[in-house]
Amino acid sequence: MDDVKHLMQSQYLKYASYVILDRAIPNVVDGLKPVQRRILYTLWTMHNERLHKVANVVGQTMAYHPHGDAPIYEALVNLANKEYLLDRQGNFGNIFTGDPSAAARYIETRLSPLAIETLFNPDLTEMLPSYDGRHKEPVVLPAKIPLILMLGASGIAVGMSTYILPHNFCELLEAEIAILEGSEYTLLPDFPTGGIMDASQYEGGKGKIKLRSHIEIKDPKTLVIREICYGTTTESLIRSIDEAAKKGKIKIESIDDYTAERVEIEIKLPRGQYANDILDALYAYTECQVTLNSQIVVIKDNLPWEPTVDEILHFHVTKLQNYLREELEIEKGRLSEKIFQKTLEQIFIENRLYKKIETVKRYEEIHEVIETSLTPFHEQLSRIPTYDDREHLLNIPIRRISRFDMEKNKNDILALDSDLQKIEKELKNIKKFTVKYLSTLLEKYRKAFTRKTRIEAIEQIDMRAIATKSLKVGFDPESGFVGTKVAGSLSFECTNFDKLLVMFKDGSYTVINIPEKQYVQKGGQKVAYVGIADKKTVFSAVYRTDTSHAYAKRFIVDKFILDKSYRFLDESMHLEFLSSAAHPKIELKFIPKIKQKTGSMICDLTEVLVKGVSAKGVRLSPREVKKILMLKE
Repeated sequence: MDDVKHLMQSQYLKYASYVILDRAIPNVVDGLKPVQRRILYTLWTMHNERLHKVANVVGQTMAYHPHGDAPIYEALVNLANKEYLLDRQGNFGNIFTGDPSAAARYIETRLSPLAIETLFNPDLTEMLPSYDGRHKEPVVLPAKIPLILMLGASGIAVGMSTYILPHNFCELLEAEIAILEGSEYTLLPDFPTGGIMDASQYEGGKGKIKLRSHIEIKDPKTLVIREICYGTTTESLIRSIDEAAKKGKIKIESIDDYTAERVEIEIKLPRGQYANDILDALYAYTECQVTLNSQIVVIKDNLPWEPTVDEILHFHVTKLQNYLREELEIEKGRLSEKIFQKTLEQIFIENRLYKKIETVKRYEEIHEVIETSLTPFHEQLSRIPTYDDREHLLNIPIRRISRFDMEKNKNDILALDSDLQKIEKELKNIKKFTVKYLSTLLEKYRKAFTRKTRIEAIEQIDMRAIATKSLKVGFDPESGFVGTKVAGSLSFECTNFDKLLVMFKDGSYTVINIPEKQYVQKGGQKVAYVGIADKKTVFSAVYRTDTSHAYAKRFIVDKFILDKSYRFLDESMHLEFLSSAAHPKIELKFIPKIKQKTGSMICDLTEVLVKGVSAKGVRLSPREVKKILMLKE
């Protein structure tokens, strides 16, 4: 049993780690989940500036991704709809309406110029074997832009989840420049669906934001929704408005969806309703306003990390400087090698060293002669020539030697040396070079990635205030109907938040929501009282038992469950009088008897103590009562 327990524990931990690291949570370095990284790497290996069928891309990505074509296709479409890294052709769905994309065989994609410029460099990419060992795939891409904050991310792993809100490309680069220059910056989310955002509680990615749809008042009776909240669609928004209308929260005449490339939902209002008055209700009861909670969880050094937006940016700025430094060092090495090769060739040809090997018979001796001949020129070279360098000299065609342009070669060396000095200067001030790199990207792509979400303060909506409506409830004793659409002899004012208390002559009562029209005298039960169930009103009840004595009780209905039947009198008791008046009085008419001095008695019911609904009453007189009369206050 212990072996099984140990096996289950170890296997579950492996499964949990796999889901966290290789499925659901993005890596902070390149901001990508493994499936996204594999898609981009596949497109890079296929890149020839032409569009590729998505079905083909999915098929080739399966060489790296072991989980089938469906998640690859879904991730590719999602990535393409972010509009940063992939160019699209065909129907990739609609992020506004939620319409799905066309089949993979009908749509095409390729890497965008931004992706090619900022994500790939084989010299900086660490590779590892794919799942079947047949191919190599990148551990992470050397991303020079903070994709994790640009794209946003959501994922559910084992024991943790992540929800990162997308940010504006230009503002991210401006924030990184501010970090490098030591100046202050503010960074807030930006959504592809636009809308109006209140980020006062964002707290650097640890808090939440409020997001509103952009609603335009076309005329006093017409509203047009132009932008929707992130995470919603026009379909879900319309459904929420319909549900709010059914519940009586708002009143609309019609709602029409004209959305195509841009959102356009038109709401027509009925008589008595006006656009300015219904706005707050739309924000309060529909998806016209949502709250998004940010929860940043990423993978860093193969471990989960919960940073703030600022911490991610500082991490990425450091990473970017390292990438640019490495690229400069690699380029410096390439330039140095080119200068070395050109200088070596010039020495070899200018000094006619090739003449010294014309009479040498053995190949080994040829290398020895060249090595000896080059020794006096070592001071002119950046390093001592190796066997491969001498082999390169021996492979120079005689035709090239005869046509060698000494002056051109010297100019080439001077140009290369100038480039080398420039790189060495940039390496000495890598921070300035990084700012220049980011500024170049900004200038190139600023117009393509403008902010779509406006930032405004959103006041807290008083839900009860906007929802409270004055209603007039009527009760018709003859028909037995009660409700807002009943015209009866009894009527009173209340609000839509109130509940209705209905008390019957058989001693029972119930509490219901205020209806438009509802029959309450079911089973022949006559209604004794209809009013608001306010849990404060004191009721006075006078009743009889099987005898002729009169009893009274006072009580408050302060506890109830909607639509459930309760009793305030036992079934053996007969209700004679029920009132909610503040000072009720009755007159008891006694049964005449011999030597009886008085035939009646006035009773002030306020002298009876207020008790619970189920409490017993008190006897008003020891004498038998013939008749009970209610007196006016």
